[in-house]
Amino acid sequence: MNGFSNDIKNAFRLPDNGLIQLILINVIVFVALLILKVFLVLSGSEQIYALIIEQLTLPSSLNKLIYRPWSVITYFFIHEGFLHILWNMLILYWFGKLIKDFLGNKHLVNLYIIGGLTGGVLYILAYNLLPYFQDQVERAVLLGASAGVFAVVVGAATYMPNYTFFLLFIGPVRIFYIAAFVILISIAGTIQDNAGGNIAHLGGALIGYIFIRQLQKGNNLGKPITSILEGFKSFFTREAKIKVTHTKKSSKKTTRSDSDQTEIDAILDKISESGYEKLTKEEKQKLFNASRKK
Repeated sequence: MNGFSNDIKNAFRLPDNGLIQLILINVIVFVALLILKVFLVLSGSEQIYALIIEQLTLPSSLNKLIYRPWSVITYFFIHEGFLHILWNMLILYWFGKLIKDFLGNKHLVNLYIIGGLTGGVLYILAYNLLPYFQDQVERAVLLGASAGVFAVVVGAATYMPNYTFFLLFIGPVRIFYIAAFVILISIAGTIQDNAGGNIAHLGGALIGYIFIRQLQKGNNLGKPITSILEGFKSFFTREAKIKVTHTKKSSKKTTRSDSDQTEIDAILDKISESGYEKLTKEEKQKLFNASRKK
């Protein structure tokens, strides 16, 4: 159990590990809610679970939304059903890895979050403005990572439309066609049972396209998200204070070789430019070892 716990902690400590962190957050929330549901149902308190889910899912009713504005964010980390989360996480991994490898960790995380937010906003607007949904406004809710996932899918397809996946029983397919297919399915689904979810998909897909096009023009729509996340992280994380002293060489004893000192100086320069958290694990270890030498 300790090994599993350490694996989770390490996943969140590793730099540029946003894809795995997003998947882990979704999975941890899913498992926690599943265990809670089983416990509450068996104890005869199913209504408590229903109340918790009500607070985390996104309502289409504006009258309900004003009492739980946090649901605009929490809804896209909530899943009910193994297939629901499995499908979303697999797609997020396949396409998210492309975004991470070609554009970087921060753009992936930003794209997922902006996609979730945009999908939620479009869902609320549709249910409150379109006559077709007027009789469903008071009872409809939205949950699932699909809007964020669709933003990542369309973002990847926009940036590298000719990249090819090899699909089972089908063979090589360019991701442009995969994205076009899932968008078409979502358009058709806007008048079916999961209309709200499909509208959110389209919101995520739209912002995924806009995000990449703006990025190609030099405009990073994810800057506000990055600033908020870094501020949130710094609030809960204290930077390690390490003092490294420079000692003069003596003819009898040297504290470190010239090459070691040059390497330490380079690490210190990196801290001054980017901060301690930007160091690699190896650099942190070298700096720690250096601080212990007399």
